[in-house]
Amino acid sequence: MLNHEFPPVGGGASPVALELCRHLVRLGHQVDVVTMHFGQLPREENLDGVRIYRTPAVRKRADICHTHEMLTYLPGALPTTLKLARREKYDIIHCHFIIPGGPLAWLVSRCSGIPLVITCHGSDVPGYNPERFGLDHKLLRPAWHFLVHRTALLISPSESLKKLIQAECPRARVEIIPNGINLTDFSKVKKKKDILLCSRLLGRKGFQYALEGIGQTNFTGQVHVVGDGPMLGELKKIAAGIGATVRFWGWLDKEDPRFRQLYEESGIFIFPSEAENFPMVLLEAMAAGTAIITSTAGGCPEVVGESALLVRPRDSQEIREQLQKLLKDDSLYMQLGESARKQVEQFRWTVVAEKYIACYRYCLGN
Repeated sequence: MLNHEFPPVGGGASPVALELCRHLVRLGHQVDVVTMHFGQLPREENLDGVRIYRTPAVRKRADICHTHEMLTYLPGALPTTLKLARREKYDIIHCHFIIPGGPLAWLVSRCSGIPLVITCHGSDVPGYNPERFGLDHKLLRPAWHFLVHRTALLISPSESLKKLIQAECPRARVEIIPNGINLTDFSKVKKKKDILLCSRLLGRKGFQYALEGIGQTNFTGQVHVVGDGPMLGELKKIAAGIGATVRFWGWLDKEDPRFRQLYEESGIFIFPSEAENFPMVLLEAMAAGTAIITSTAGGCPEVVGESALLVRPRDSQEIREQLQKLLKDDSLYMQLGESARKQVEQFRWTVVAEKYIACYRYCLGN
């Protein structure tokens, strides 16, 4: 398993990779991971039976990795990955993200003859979030096409991302496997009508519109913002001008008990992002039985199905209207929480891991 981000480092794709590894090990498979080294983390570690190798790289922050930092993963990880592939003779090389890990994965696959599977996560696909990644995608397009045509199978967590991949490369072989969730991570407790916003604090996540929408209502409860990022300063300015009490928690590790408590106790979750693949924060909110307001963008509607209220991206007025519905209608508030718990059942990791194994077997001709 190759991924430049692996817990406790990284965003949404990082815990996805870890949980997949854990469940593959529980099903009797050997899984080794090669990822970036960061800070004081151990160079080698065994976590729940998953062997982790952290290789030299340049990275300033745990929560955000810039393109020039990602590229340092390749030379740092190549010697270790080649050595492991020759020694262990793996059945499958599974890479997360076409860029940056794809070139490394392809080279090792070519040298070892081991089939390559790549899971795409959004930022590695042209057309996804062009405001942030547009230039990167243009510069890397030749390499992107080269890798897509030489991968045994691409995996997309959502139909919307699959369409983006095939719009760029119609002949790409793409299988949809959603991200997974451990339902036991969250307990059903009595909810407060507090609001939770949780993600990296980037402009495209739309939290500025969420705060503006909240400020246009008579909401007087607590608003919790979990995460860090370049929008933090602007969000604090907006929060200072609305009637509700807003608390910024910063970046919380998923193992932090406060992270779980905020999901379990908050009754309303707002996620109005304008570019998403298959966001883990929605799965977490659903598993916690939270009434959700999310956007019509990307894979968000695929995740929530009929269990959430939808708004257009960048539309604080629609957020205000949907929030007022929840504040005025207790039956709708309760119904959405129950519906979310039912919807998320299909994304249990035990189901998702078996789908990955079926794809591995397909690539091996079994």
